[in-house]
Amino acid sequence: MELLSVEPQELQFPFELKKQISCSMQLTNKTSNYVAFKVKTTNPKKYCVRPNTGVVMPNSTCDVVVTMQAQKEAPPDMQCKDKFLLQSVVASPGATTKDITPELFNKESGSHVEECKLRVAYVAPPQPPSPVREGSEEGSSPRASVSDNGTVNGTEFNSVARSYVETQENSSEVRALISKLSEEKNSAIQQNNKLQQELDLLRQDGNKSRSGIPFIYVVIVGLLGLLLGYIMKKT
Repeated sequence: MELLSVEPQELQFPFELKKQISCSMQLTNKTSNYVAFKVKTTNPKKYCVRPNTGVVMPNSTCDVVVTMQAQKEAPPDMQCKDKFLLQSVVASPGATTKDITPELFNKESGSHVEECKLRVAYVAPPQPPSPVREGSEEGSSPRASVSDNGTVNGTEFNSVARSYVETQENSSEVRALISKLSEEKNSAIQQNNKLQQELDLLRQDGNKSRSGIPFIYVVIVGLLGLLLGYIMKKT
């Protein structure tokens, strides 16, 4: 049975430039012995390990936090060649961190030292959720977005409000234009009807005039006939 089991086997750091990043690993002692451990790295200036040495009591666990210092440049292809080495050895019963010495992990002195190598990997940082604009649906009123801390996003609210007001103003202008065109159409229809009535009256007057001309002609002819008959009788 191994002295200490380690989770995870790979240290993953959400890499961001100029930002200190930490990850943790858990050491589990499933034996009945006190187990001393020591953590080493190939790049000690880049990482800070707390605690880097300690004692895990029987059937207990211990958390180790590894902190990567802020980096000014990203590695090529986001690949990291750094490695960690966890050494563990059986300690005397009741041992504490003060009892740990370098000789305890010296294989040449006959100590049984178990070693576990851990790799380092860079992963993309988690992306924040994209804000969802409310009130973008047609016919709905503008509403301000609310952030996680309960505050209202004023900039987004003003933008949506202006868009809503402009839409309402455009709708009012369209309605006013339609109303004006309807009034002009009705006025044109009324004028057309009036002209049609006047034209009908003129046609009726013209028919009466044309039908009256023969009657007058007959009267005149009759009068002339009577006048000629009267003259002929006198003569």
